Amino acid sequence: MHSRFLIALLVCGVAGAPEPSTQEINDRFEQEIAERIVGRENEPAGKVFKNMRIEWLKTTPARQLLDIMNFGYASALGVRCTHCHVERDFSSDDKRPKRAAREMATMHRTINQTLRKMKDLKSEPEERLINCATCHRGQTSPRDARP
Repeated sequence: MHSRFLIALLVCGVAGAPEPSTQEINDRFEQEIAERIVGRENEPAGKVFKNMRIEWLKTTPARQLLDIMNFGYASALGVRCTHCHVERDFSSDDKRPKRAAREMATMHRTINQTLRKMKDLKSEPEERLINCATCHRGQTSPRDARP
């Protein structure tokens, strides 16, 4: 069976079958993309994927980027890959959430660089770092996240 057809079945559900979880759907996308990049997994993501704009992600190994997207971004916001990405063209910038994610990644990186430089704090620099889940806690809007 064609993998896009399987993903469509997962997304739409099959009569009598339970609706797959967001994580199951994201895992399928990740698996499909991982299969497409076999042999290039350790190359920089910027050489493997189109339209990479965040410099530090461009140099991340392509396979590692898939984990960052699936278990970092998507998990922290509680969304499917298609919240930010156009299903048939992940390189597209058509969706506002993808453009916003780039802005947020830049902000996140700046905050962590600042936290690493802070002196006279009781915690070690690496213990002070933030990630998407710090604010989002599984919600698309940090406003809706509850501690």
